[in-house]
Amino acid sequence: MGVFKAYDVRGRCPEEVNEALAHRVGRAFADFLGNQGTVAVGHDMRATSPGLAVALERGLHEGGVDTLALGQITSPTLYYAVGSRSLAGGVMVTASHNPAGDNGFKLCREGVRPVGSNSGLAEIEAAVKAPAPAPVARSGKSTPLAMLDEYLDHVTALAGGSIGTLKVAFDCGNGVVGPSLERLLERWPSITPVKLYFEPDGTFPNHPANPIVAENLRDLQAAVKEHRCDLGVAFDGDGDRLAFVDEKGERVLADRITALLAGALLSKEPGAAVVYDLVSSDVVREEIERHGGRPIEERVGHAFIKATMRAEDALFAGENSGHYYWREHWYADSAFIALARVLALVSAKQQRFSRLIAPLQRTYQSGERNYRVSDPDAALDELANSFGPDGVSRKDGVTVRMDGWWFNARKSNTEPLLRLNVEAQDPDGLAEGLRRLESILQGY
Repeated sequence: MGVFKAYDVRGRCPEEVNEALAHRVGRAFADFLGNQGTVAVGHDMRATSPGLAVALERGLHEGGVDTLALGQITSPTLYYAVGSRSLAGGVMVTASHNPAGDNGFKLCREGVRPVGSNSGLAEIEAAVKAPAPAPVARSGKSTPLAMLDEYLDHVTALAGGSIGTLKVAFDCGNGVVGPSLERLLERWPSITPVKLYFEPDGTFPNHPANPIVAENLRDLQAAVKEHRCDLGVAFDGDGDRLAFVDEKGERVLADRITALLAGALLSKEPGAAVVYDLVSSDVVREEIERHGGRPIEERVGHAFIKATMRAEDALFAGENSGHYYWREHWYADSAFIALARVLALVSAKQQRFSRLIAPLQRTYQSGERNYRVSDPDAALDELANSFGPDGVSRKDGVTVRMDGWWFNARKSNTEPLLRLNVEAQDPDGLAEGLRRLESILQGY
C-alpha cells in the first residue's frame, strides 16, 4: 500500500513520509484550492510533526495560499478553525493511532469537507508525483493563531445540559489530547478526574493510543475500579475518537454510545436523520426508529459518513471506531462534544452508567477483530460464496445476514488487515458464527 490512503496520507517516517513529501503535498493542495485562500495547519505530538508542518506550510505558501499556524492541537480543534473562520481548508499533521514511527496528513477543504481518494486526494497524489510546478506570482504567509479557548467554548455550548458531580477516569494515551482536556476540565469543576497518561509523548510509552482495541483499555479499567469512578474515558492519538467504560470497568461498545446519544438528541428534534456505519449493532437502527428518527446506514469511513450527513442534513452520526459527528460541528467529528454529551446525560439521569446502557445491551457482539490475510479480496469472495447468495451485500466488503446473526468483513482503508464484526441474538450464536468465519479465514 502507498502512503496515499482512502482518507488521508499516512506511512513510515521518514522513509515514506518526510519533509520533502510534506512540501510537495502543501504545494499540490495549494494548486488544488486554486492558489488562493487561507488554510489552517495543526500537528500532533510526534517528534517529527512540527518539522512536517513547517515544510507543509512552505509548500502552501509557494502555491499562493496563506496559512494559520495552530501549533500542537487536536484534529477537531483544526476542524473548528476551518469551519468557524470559513477557511479554504485545513491540514492536520498526524498518524492518529498508528505506531510511533508513522506520520501523515489529514486534509479538508472549505466547510470541513474531507479530501479523500474520491474527493481530491487522488488528484493531489498525481500532482505530488508530477514534475514540480512553476512558482506563482504571490507567495502566501503564515499567521500563528491560538484556537483552544474558542474551541472549548464551542464544546461546552453543545453539551446539551449541565455536568454534575462525577468522578471520571481519563486515559489520554500520551496523545495530543492531554493539555486540551486539562483546560476543558477547568470549566467543569464538578468533575473529579483520575488522570492517566496526559503527557503528550509520540513514542506512546504506556500503550498505543487506539481506544477501540480492548487491551489498550486495561489501565483505564483498573483505574475506574480502584478509584470507584462513575465511568472512564479513553482517547486516541489525535483526539477525534474516544471510548467509554462503565463504573464496573466494563467496556461500552461505540455503537451503544451511538444509540444512547441518538435517543437523547432525537428527543429534542424528532424526525431528524441519524447516520451510522454498517458494522453498528441493529440496536442503533432500532433506537433511532423508536425515538422517531430516520436511520441511515452508510459505509465505514469518515468521508462517506460526512457526505451522507450533509446530503441528509443529519443531526448526528456514529461509527464503531469511536468517531461521533455533529451537525453543529460542520458535520465533523469531535470526541470532546461526545464526552460532554455523555457526561450531561449521566448527570441528568442520575443513574449508574451501566444501568443507563443496560437497555441497549440486548445483543451479543464480537467487537472489531483484525486478521492478517495474504489475499483479502479472495477471502472476501470466499466468505460471500460460503453464505450466499441470499442475504449478502457487497456495499462495503461483505455483509451477510442470517437467522439470528450477521457479520461484516471488509478490508481496512488504512492498514493491511481484514476487519470482522459479528453480532448475534445469543452468546452461543455468536460463538458458532465466529468459529465458522475463522475456519474460512484460516485458509487465507
